Amino acid sequence: MKRKAAKSERKLQISRRSPPKSSRASSGKRSSAETTKASRPPSRAIVMRLAAEVDVLAAQLQDSRARILDLEARVDVDPLTDVLNRRGFERELKRSLAYVKRYGTSAALVYIDLDGFKPVNDRHGHGAGDAVLKAIAAALVRNVRASDVVSRLGGDEFAVLLWNVNGANAAAKAGALEAAVYGTPVRWNASTLVVGASAGVALLGALDTPADIIARADAAMYARKAERSEISSLSPRAGRGMG
Repeated sequence: MKRKAAKSERKLQISRRSPPKSSRASSGKRSSAETTKASRPPSRAIVMRLAAEVDVLAAQLQDSRARILDLEARVDVDPLTDVLNRRGFERELKRSLAYVKRYGTSAALVYIDLDGFKPVNDRHGHGAGDAVLKAIAAALVRNVRASDVVSRLGGDEFAVLLWNVNGANAAAKAGALEAAVYGTPVRWNASTLVVGASAGVALLGALDTPADIIARADAAMYARKAERSEISSLSPRAGRGMG
């Protein structure tokens, strides 16, 4: 009896460890079918769908790159006046100095400060001041060549880089820009706003640094402002509302 019981126990263990042949066969068939299915090439519909997705991603990438380039360009532009800001101006000034040093060309910086601008803000508000700044920036752009560079340094200060000019030409252009500013009245509600400008000139030298150029042009601008104040060439009503 013990032997029979031991044999029965061994058979039971073997049967538990070894699945039936039919199960093994069906499992093998499934595995073979799955392998065959996996090895089949994707259908045309799947390929076309994937290609369309790739095209969409490529278009999105191109659009993102265009936006990045636009944002990088806008970093150097004053959002109010749409001319270069101080960062953009400093970049252009460095580039101009490098060009002057390498090729011996001539260039000049005109530093412009508005006269009578503060009363515009005080009496009519910052909206009126912004309108004046926009108009002045547009007037400066209209009165220089396409190769020249106009920028707003901040507040009511502007700078213009002039190419291929000597001292006399640069001084004449500075005077013309002063006249252009004064000749740009801005209508604001029932008032006409007029401001003047004082422009200082500095020629770019091969040994100059950007700080040297800005300092000389800034000093020349203040000298011009003092001169204009002494001769009282600015209209008494400039910078105030004229009905």
